[in-house]
Amino acid sequence: MFSAKTYAERRRTLRAKIGSGLILLPGNPLSPNNYPNNAYYFRQDSTFRYYFGLNVPSVAGLIDADSGEEALFGDDFTVEDIIWTGPQPTLHDLGAQAGVAETFPAAALESRLRKAVALGRRIHYLPPYRGETKLQLSALLGIAPALLHDYKSVELMFAVAEMRERKSAEELEEMERAFRIGYAMHTAAMRMCRPGVVEREIAGAIEGIAKSCGQGVSFPSIVSQHGETLHNLNADGVLEEGRLLLCDAGGESVEGYCSDHTRTYPIGGRFSAKQREIYDIVLAAHDRVARIAGPHMMYAEVHNAAYLTLAEGLVGAGLLKGSAEDAVASGAMTLFMPHGLGHGLGMDVHDCEAMGERSFDFSSIAERAAASGTCIYRAAWRLEPGTVMTDEPGIYFIPALIDQCRAQGKYAGIVDYDKLDGYRDFGGIRIEDDLIITETGNRMIGDRRIPVTADELEATVGKS
Repeated sequence: MFSAKTYAERRRTLRAKIGSGLILLPGNPLSPNNYPNNAYYFRQDSTFRYYFGLNVPSVAGLIDADSGEEALFGDDFTVEDIIWTGPQPTLHDLGAQAGVAETFPAAALESRLRKAVALGRRIHYLPPYRGETKLQLSALLGIAPALLHDYKSVELMFAVAEMRERKSAEELEEMERAFRIGYAMHTAAMRMCRPGVVEREIAGAIEGIAKSCGQGVSFPSIVSQHGETLHNLNADGVLEEGRLLLCDAGGESVEGYCSDHTRTYPIGGRFSAKQREIYDIVLAAHDRVARIAGPHMMYAEVHNAAYLTLAEGLVGAGLLKGSAEDAVASGAMTLFMPHGLGHGLGMDVHDCEAMGERSFDFSSIAERAAASGTCIYRAAWRLEPGTVMTDEPGIYFIPALIDQCRAQGKYAGIVDYDKLDGYRDFGGIRIEDDLIITETGNRMIGDRRIPVTADELEATVGKS
């Protein structure tokens, strides 16, 4: 945990932003895997942890924006619990770590909230993303689960997203720790990349590193020779000489901050001429973003710069005709990179995308936010000092998408579909690093770079 002062100051700022009403921030409970006493690894709700710091299950925080009162609700461990868990701190002791003096049994929360509702007070809560939390909120507030979305607090969504957007110095230190976990994961994957190795052997090894060095993985690792499948979690393939392996993976520090990197490299340790050409195009887009991203830029501006660099490379490779500008304007680049350039990063691998919107002027998208429960609309996202974002351009050759666009007559005269037929078994390439926006530009997280140029990868892949 950070200091109690850090969490107290965060809560004070949140109260000021919300102004009135009760702010309800439930932590996550344990989630059963296949029977109640066999739970998945515990993962705390990031917003609860951001404001209260506690990484324990089944505790809720309540903040009175009018009076300034703060309280935690949860139950102390009984002797029956301690038999299985060993001695545990009391809720009062936990509250002291977070700077919260008032603690109450979990059962007291419902009556507290119902009384507030009866008095006409607003209860602010974020759109829940877990089934258990939906049921909890439904029981506490008397709102049917299907209607919880209608009563969520857009004001709270915006306030939390704004606060978590700008990372403090101590948060950035945690992200540097997460980088070191990611560095160990990715360099281990490179060394293991040899013909005959099963993809899951690499996935298992790097996920073990994440668990041994921190809290675990920041998302399920993608380790696949089918890099054209963007979120390919199938790891049953046996590595084949001459193919490309895409590894998209990251770890979480013990304080719950994430890293997220992707590297793509040749099995057997040597790029073919065709692979190297496409790889260098993607790397050029990646490096251009790292050169230009800076404070007050719109995300869309950076995204389009990456698209333009990719298009310039694809024109040079003969896969696009005409100018790069025309290709971008036509929408043809979505055939090759059907995803955004990057996303926020912090306590979540897609930071704040469980709630809120990425925007510099939240009032301009309030109507859209009221109709949406997520934060995946990045067109209004403005980069500010303290923003952390991923830089992850890619080029993918997806046969089903190619066939669909060709059949629909899309991008005629721009995409050379005949030449594209020679890339149907190519796969995909993505390169990803994490950038911190500074007052004058940006810097890449980490005290070193994970091998990234074609030459660096060839010198590393398959080498013990």
